[in-house]
Amino acid sequence: MTSSPDRVDSREALASFVRSLHRDHADNAASWENADLGDFLEALAAWIDNAGGWHRNAGRELPVDGDWAFFARALSAAAVYE
Repeated sequence: MTSSPDRVDSREALASFVRSLHRDHADNAASWENADLGDFLEALAAWIDNAGGWHRNAGRELPVDGDWAFFARALSAAAVYE
């Protein structure tokens, strides 16, 4: 699988992490619960909705100062970026 998301601490590290996810999907798609794009995006939205619960269960605080708009712009741009 990919490196730990907890190690992502910069824009460059985020891009590297996404590339790592892409490689893992290319090599191991059969092991992914949500291997197709539609299922992946639906699971992503569901996890974001429940992120507070995940953080509580992991004994962590949900970050309130994240740049949510940056992530949304990145997801949106990926639909048309060449």
